[in-house]
Amino acid sequence: MAIYPQLIIDALKNVRYPGTGQDIVSAGMVADDIRIEGMKVSFSLVTERTNDPFIRSLVKMAEQAVLTYADKDIDIVGNISVKSKQPPRPELPQLLPGVKNIIAVASGKGGVGKSTVCTNLAVALANKGYKVGLLDADIFGPSVPKMLGVEEAAPAVEKKEGRELIVPIENHGVKMLSIGFFVKKEDAVVWRGAMASNAIKQLIGDADWGELDYFLIDFPPGTSDIHLTLVQTIPITGAVIVSTPQEVALADARKGISMFAGDKVNVPILGLVENMAWFTPAELPENRYYIFGKDGGKQLAEELGHSLLGQIPIVQSIREGGDDGTPVALSENSITGMAFSTLAEQVVDAVEKRNRDLPRTGVVEITRR
Repeated sequence: MAIYPQLIIDALKNVRYPGTGQDIVSAGMVADDIRIEGMKVSFSLVTERTNDPFIRSLVKMAEQAVLTYADKDIDIVGNISVKSKQPPRPELPQLLPGVKNIIAVASGKGGVGKSTVCTNLAVALANKGYKVGLLDADIFGPSVPKMLGVEEAAPAVEKKEGRELIVPIENHGVKMLSIGFFVKKEDAVVWRGAMASNAIKQLIGDADWGELDYFLIDFPPGTSDIHLTLVQTIPITGAVIVSTPQEVALADARKGISMFAGDKVNVPILGLVENMAWFTPAELPENRYYIFGKDGGKQLAEELGHSLLGQIPIVQSIREGGDDGTPVALSENSITGMAFSTLAEQVVDAVEKRNRDLPRTGVVEITRR
């Protein structure tokens, strides 16, 4: 049986793009580059975006359609390439050309108030006149949109230099993106590691972050695929580790520090933040009750030779501000506002010292043997 281009095209009309239901020929997704050499057939599929989530499935479906509707003996498997109408995502150092410092805010375990600290730190830096971006990389528990009062926002997409870029949502002087904008807030995010990692890469590399003095990343708790993806994708200036004073939290904080400071990752530790350092009732502002122990974070910082960047008390207004979308850092004259203002100053000093004393961080390269 003779193989000719129209036979292949007719076969591909049976393949429908999952995103629209339109067949890939009518959608203009089959490039005009069909090559036939005996029984070997090759051609390209054209997508709108470089990171089309359906493309792998589409290639398999196209292969199967050719074998089913054209000829079962055609050599097609592995011969379909993919092209994108959109220019590829830039590589480093052009990936985030306008970003001066990238700060990881991390914790060894959940429940220590890492996202609260990260959000208020971002607002405190913005209060001081810095250009600030915040990426909520906690894929499975995205809480930053609520804390910044933009839970119902929907990021727009703009065309820039031939690429479609997500426009971060801005509030309280902070540009922010979160996976929370792209999933229903009542739904759990049940994704495999590769899917979550691709989402993070998209929020970093396919967004218009513009000029930033500080780009804060709210890491997921613990150590996971997401941590590896982030350190392999961008050069992180330094890490801020958040912990409570209690022993179980400090044990996990050590693991977080170990991950960043280890030889393979080698991200400088800017310092520790002791969150929930003490409880102060609003009606007794001078009183301190050490519910989770006293100075545990301070002692750990001293033991490991890192700076204690700040001690943040438990105050009811912190919880209320997080729930209402009005971070307490907005009120610089309150007890908690002053605590986050001081934290911001300490982080700025730590970053400046790190940049003076140490070479620029590189991305982590994982080698397989």
